[in-house]
Amino acid sequence: MTSGQQAQETPRSGGPEAPEVLMRAIVQEAYGSADVLHMARIPKPTIADDEVLVRVHAAGLDRGTWHVTTGLPYALRLAYGIRAPKNPVPGLDLAGTVTAVGPAVSRFAAGDQVFGVGKGPFAEYARARESQLARKPANISFEQASVVPVSACTALQALRTAGQITRGQKVLVLGASGGVGSYAVQLAKAAGAVVTGVCSTAKMDLVRALGADHVIDYTRQDFADGAEHYDLILDIAGNPTLSRLRRALTPTGTAVITGGEEGGSWTGSMDRQLRALALSPFIRQRLTMVFGTEGSADLEHLAGLLEVGTLVPAIDRTYPLERVPDAMRFFDAGKARGKIAITI
Repeated sequence: MTSGQQAQETPRSGGPEAPEVLMRAIVQEAYGSADVLHMARIPKPTIADDEVLVRVHAAGLDRGTWHVTTGLPYALRLAYGIRAPKNPVPGLDLAGTVTAVGPAVSRFAAGDQVFGVGKGPFAEYARARESQLARKPANISFEQASVVPVSACTALQALRTAGQITRGQKVLVLGASGGVGSYAVQLAKAAGAVVTGVCSTAKMDLVRALGADHVIDYTRQDFADGAEHYDLILDIAGNPTLSRLRRALTPTGTAVITGGEEGGSWTGSMDRQLRALALSPFIRQRLTMVFGTEGSADLEHLAGLLEVGTLVPAIDRTYPLERVPDAMRFFDAGKARGKIAITI
């Protein structure tokens, strides 16, 4: 058995020979606003055969973490816990150093610097599946790496898999200044598209800096006013009706809907997405949706783009672990320009 295959030796509580190892973590015992989040000392996690234990240096705050914290829409509680989250430590994105690996792990060893998705990374340690990690590029910080996985993978899959983007297309990104949008603008440019980003007045400079060819201020201009038509629309904002999206598309264009906060408390934006899928077979335009997943292949592809500078994480603010509630409040207010990182 190599050093990269040695399982974590986990002390068990109950006696002087095996003291329980505790760590600092942000926890929640119920669903709700940022007020349900608080600092605690909890047992260090143990890992399964196909997992690694990561000493977390930084974690990203994304919309998925907000959903799990608030328990909205209610439908997600079927997967995460009816009355409270099954895992009391929130978070998804992480970047850190491997400290131990399970016996089935072959790609990583203790000491490797990695980024990806873990279980509860708003803590000093988190476990993660080998299949949801990649090596961190040496030229970016842990903070930068920690805000990549969920948002950038979603943007990549929305453009490449669902949107089938091709060089020379006119692409519209709704919500271009947010987490997914900030990566979508850069990835669409890298694919050779002519990119228009839609955002608020205060965030137009960021979207231009990300490489957008054109920027629309939604407070002053309607992207569906008929002035332009787009081959591909990535709708991250979650606000426009399907009829408005269709008006902005070319006759055979594609609209990809991902995320969105509009809709009822039970299903959220899923109602609009399901209506899009139901309508699509009966029209020439293609309406589809995407749920981002984080796998090693996409993470390694993104790592390559990060190494050469094609993709640059846009971090608005960085908060220490004890200020995660403040970070969540700032995120919930919709003020973030790009991403928010948590340092541990």
